[in-house]
Formats: sequence, C-alpha cells, structure tokens
Amino acid sequence: MLTRLGFPAVGRHRAFVSALAIDALGSGIWMPLSLLYFLRTTDVGLVELGVAMTVANLAVMPLVPLVGRLVDTVGAKQVLQAANLLQAGAFAVYPWCDSVGLIGVAVGVATLGRTMFWGANGPLVTQIAAPGEREVWFGFVQALRNAGYGVGGLLSSVALTVGTGLAFDAVVWANAASYLLAFALMSRVDAGGRPARGSLPRRSGFAVVARDRGYRLLVLAIFLYAMVEMTLNVTMPVYFADLLGLPGWVPGAVFVVNTVLIGLGQGLAVRSMTGRVRYRVVLGAIGFTASSFVMMLAADALSVGLATAVVLAAAVVYTVGELVAGPVLSALSAEAAPDAHRGTYMSVVQLGWNLSGALAPLAYTALLAAGPLAAWGGPLALCGLWALVVLALARVLPRASTRVTNAAEESLTV
Repeated sequence: MLTRLGFPAVGRHRAFVSALAIDALGSGIWMPLSLLYFLRTTDVGLVELGVAMTVANLAVMPLVPLVGRLVDTVGAKQVLQAANLLQAGAFAVYPWCDSVGLIGVAVGVATLGRTMFWGANGPLVTQIAAPGEREVWFGFVQALRNAGYGVGGLLSSVALTVGTGLAFDAVVWANAASYLLAFALMSRVDAGGRPARGSLPRRSGFAVVARDRGYRLLVLAIFLYAMVEMTLNVTMPVYFADLLGLPGWVPGAVFVVNTVLIGLGQGLAVRSMTGRVRYRVVLGAIGFTASSFVMMLAADALSVGLATAVVLAAAVVYTVGELVAGPVLSALSAEAAPDAHRGTYMSVVQLGWNLSGALAPLAYTALLAAGPLAAWGGPLALCGLWALVVLALARVLPRASTRVTNAAEESLTV
C-alpha cells in the first residue's frame, strides 16, 4: 500500500516508522488543547498563560546549538530518545501545574524535548535513508506527521466535547504514555550507534555553519519557506473569518484539505519529481504557493459563495507547493551538511523554523490589520525573495543543481 502511494518500503525500519507515527498522533491530540488545557484546569488567566508559554519557548531557543552538538557527539537516536523521556515527564506532571511558574517550567521542559526531537529527527532520517532516496523518506515523514496530526486532532475533539477536567487529564496522560512507547520502539532502531571517536569534529558550533556560504543561503531559503507556511496557521483562519466573513467551517475545511492531500499525495508528488533538478523543483513550488496567495486575495472581491469556492481551490494549490518544496529542502539540508557536523548544521535549520514561529504571528497579524492587500502582499513579497535566494543557491550549492533520483545509490555510504 505504501509503495503504491509513492512512499519507501519500510522493511526493517518498522520500529522507527511506528515511533514517528505514535509521536505524531500524540502531538496531533495535544496541539488543539495546548492552550485550552491550562485554561480549563487551572485559575491562570489567558494573558498570564500566554506570557508563561512565550517565555518558556524563548528560553529554549539558545539551547538549539547545544542540541546540534549533542547529536554530533552522542548520536541522533540517543538524543531523540532523551527527547521522548523529557516530553513524557513534562506531560506526566501537567495535572499538578496550577501556577504560572510551574506551568512555565513544565512547558519549558516539554519545549526542550520537542526541540531535541526535531534536532535529532532530520539527522536520524538521513542515517536511515540511502542517498538518492532522501526526498522519498523526508516526504514520507512529512506525510506521516500530517496524518498523525489529522487523526489526533479528531481525537482531541472528544476531550473538547466532554469538557471535564478528567477528560483533559486523560489526554495529557495518554500523551505521556505515547512518548514512553515511542522511546521503547526507538530502542529497537538500528541507526548505526554512536559516532566513532575518530569521526568527531574538533571544532563545532554555529561558526562552522557561518563560514559555509552555500548552507547559509540554504538556511535562509528554508526560513522563507517556513515563513510562508505559517500563513496556514496565522493568516488564513483570521482572513477567512474576519476579513471575508466566510462560514465558520471554512478554516477547518482548509486544514483538512491540507492534511489529507499531504497524507495521501506526498509520496506521489515526490515520485513525480524524479529526474528533475532540485532548485527548479523548489522554484515550481514557489510558483504554486504564490498563485495560491493571489487566489486568496482575489476572493476578497467575490460573493461569499464564490469566495468559499476560490479559497478551497487555493488551499489545494497552496498544499501542492508544500508537497513539492518540503522534501527537497529537507533532503538538501541533510546532504549539504558534512557528516561530522550534520547535527550542528541541521540545528541551524531548526533555529530558522523556531524563528519563523516567533516572527510570523507578529508580522502577519500586523498585515491583517492593514487589510487584504497587505495580508497577502507581504507573503507574496516573501515568495519573491524566496525565489531570488533559490536562484542564488543554485550557483553556490552544487547539490541544489543535482537531480532527484528517488533511487538508492548503493555505492555511497551514509
């Protein structure tokens, strides 16, 4: 079934895939409740809760380089398992967090665990996937994550419907248990063990990446990709509801369209790239993304019925852009990094994602306040800048000009 959808043959990597699936399911259950849980189970106010969560997230950001170094020294699998344990512990104590301080500490530990997970996930996928098949594997991981988020989101609606403290606590404890199960499954994963002492870098840190011009541009390209992707979570829901006045079901429907298309179409999209030059594939993705933003803007001039139809069509176009760009950029971020420094290099990519998560809400809400033209003019300008960066990338990063093969290169080693 997986191969028919264009995904890789899982084979001996079933434990790894199962661990990722369980992690994604647990995350999908928790994401819709992350703010509501503490609002429903404690006396902490919305503003205080927002401050606690913001501080917790900002406090973790300086640790991202250390996560990369840890991946390079002890191994991606070990860091990912440590992330599972940290998150399990944090969620297990959530029911006893009834003050701003305790919530901030617990959320900070969970965020650190999540940061360690993402810092180790990319290098671990790179170890497991053979060269030439990395777009397929990164696409598969992206599809698996979206499918887990979608199913988890449906399950979280049960807790929201019941609405009792016990129902919310049950979700938290189930999430903690899911991380422990993922830890156990990861113990069975053969990922090459720890790095050999002789292969460890003498010098590491962001200075190593800063001297790599090609990778700097790649990180910028991924940051811009992350910024335009944030429109799904920030701009679109507010634009549909407040600026267009569309029916309340539209934001949810757009999320479902995005989730389902990625879950079912990611593998087929990656297979369709076979033989195409990587940077040109990303340029094509930018074209789809920008076209979807133009469609969103055009909906402002239409009736509610027509605007709804255009918005749903734009969601499909937008998702195609995500389907195409994500696996290629992920594969490039893994392959363009030296083996001995891969954890450090990919932690810089993770920092770019974290930065986009911090900047996008502030930037996009300001643009929304200025009206539809600004709301979509800003993301369109980012698409233009993204395209310029990708064109420059093709000149300085040789791997950006290679072709997607979707076939293992047996002669190469990870």
